Amino acid sequence: MRRVVLDTETTGMPVNDGHRVIEIGCVEVEGRRLTGRHFHIYLQPDREIDEGAIAVHGITSEDLKDKPRFKDVADEFYEFIKGAQLIIHNAPFDIGFLNNEFALIGQHERADISSYCDVLDTLQMARERHPGQRNSLDALCKRYGVDNSGRELHGALLDSEILADVYLAMTGGQTNLSLAGEGSEGDGSGRQQPTPIRRLPAERPMGVVIAASAEDLAAHAARLAVIEKAAGAPALWAQMEAAEQGAPAS
Repeated sequence: MRRVVLDTETTGMPVNDGHRVIEIGCVEVEGRRLTGRHFHIYLQPDREIDEGAIAVHGITSEDLKDKPRFKDVADEFYEFIKGAQLIIHNAPFDIGFLNNEFALIGQHERADISSYCDVLDTLQMARERHPGQRNSLDALCKRYGVDNSGRELHGALLDSEILADVYLAMTGGQTNLSLAGEGSEGDGSGRQQPTPIRRLPAERPMGVVIAASAEDLAAHAARLAVIEKAAGAPALWAQMEAAEQGAPAS
């Protein structure tokens, strides 16, 4: 699946107070790897930026005076995200602002991003995996060992790149699931080539098999009895053993 990690910066919040998007940053991920394709733009919002927002992202009205408006980049942005799974931290915030931007320029058919993109909220994912803990992007970077040392202020492109690393760590830890070894060469197509299969020598020492003791077996049987009592039916292990022996489980 083609994925696009997305972040925005705004003039403030909430969107229904007339606040606007001033920066959009997106990076593309395919096959659990950043492709190098990205979309990044600063926007003229035609309104002042709240001081509280400037303290977060450092973007001022002076910085944006010569930047394009959303209507000037809407088609390019739409083509970049269309059909992708969007990965966003606190997705309702960003999606609400972007839907509003499309609506303001009369592109109502695009003003429901969830109708043409699948949206994954990494904040919700983190809350489910780490209940009761801090799940901000900075907290997740610390938890998963993602380097965010360059994040003195929020920035849409930088934050989307950091979130891509966090998402890959949250969903498996490996950022490259190819079968290629570390020293394998590419074939010019951008794909790594798999290294040869290495067979273990037949004369290698055999592994030691440690059999369960009588105490282990008794503890296992006692545990199965507890499960059976709680479930009102024989445990799966007892059912499988009975099936192998051709007798009904007790």
